[in-house]
Amino acid sequence: MEEIIKQFPNLTENQTLQFQKLEALYHDWNAKINVISRKDIDELYTKHILHSLAIAKIQPFEPGTYILDVGTGGGFPGIPLAILFPETRFYLIDIILKKIKVVQAVAEALELKNVKAEQLRAEHVKGDYDFIVSRAVTNMPDFVSWIKDKIKKQNKHKLNNGILYLKGGDLAEELKDFPRATEYSIADFFSNAFFETKKVVHVPLKFKA
Repeated sequence: MEEIIKQFPNLTENQTLQFQKLEALYHDWNAKINVISRKDIDELYTKHILHSLAIAKIQPFEPGTYILDVGTGGGFPGIPLAILFPETRFYLIDIILKKIKVVQAVAEALELKNVKAEQLRAEHVKGDYDFIVSRAVTNMPDFVSWIKDKIKKQNKHKLNNGILYLKGGDLAEELKDFPRATEYSIADFFSNAFFETKKVVHVPLKFKA
């Protein structure tokens, strides 16, 4: 929690409180459903919350932005980003219903009015989004095939509309068909050893008419 306050010093009192509440909420739900691995739950703030917020270091979201979080699991990266950007709309989807129920309960407990969560496959999502975020749910070619027709035409950020993907390791082979992809090392922003090989990958995608 201290690292979040250090990295994002302009948090309001309510945002700080929301981030603080995440620990008890996820420990409680994890005891019932196990949405986060047992070995990771004690490092919730580093491995899940701060990791999710790395996207904000690469591209802060403007008010009125629409974000789709594919394969959100227990709500990452969508829930931490929704706390950080209360004027951005987040649509969190996963194919596993019990995980979506946890996301809905967490969002309700935090009174996040900018979060909608549903059990749904990415291919069946309706609407267009400024950015589509995810944490390594599959390889990039497959991921792009799911969401390539869901990008807004109008761009209002420094980065072009498209994918912001959290993944680690050597991605050269996976990204070989995406020459416009850019890898950003999270270790440039966060000093914890966990982030040494972690990246945010931006893949710009053109609007599909």
